[in-house]
Amino acid sequence: MSQIHVCSIGDLPPGEARRVEAEPAVAVFHVGDAFYAVADLCTHATASMSEGYVDDDATVECPVHAARFCLKTGRALCLPATEALRTFPIVIRDGEVYVDMSADALSEAAE
Repeated sequence: MSQIHVCSIGDLPPGEARRVEAEPAVAVFHVGDAFYAVADLCTHATASMSEGYVDDDATVECPVHAARFCLKTGRALCLPATEALRTFPIVIRDGEVYVDMSADALSEAAE
């Protein structure tokens, strides 16, 4: 499993998110002209980040306890969360959005 198809670019409007069933589950966000992918499970509470509140500054707020995370780095920006979300590379090919789940890509995303 290296790349998982998410959707066509036009199927995920800016400001919205989509959960991708994978191991682990991934939340894909479209913010402005960019797409971001992070682990779908909040590091503080068992909430789905794909149901969170997306901001134009590429941050997402957990829908349960309002912890905020940077979608670019996964970094926890405020309490109650203290651990970062895992990030995943996005690949855009022929108008389609993919999450790269390959071991090499995951190692690079963690650096």
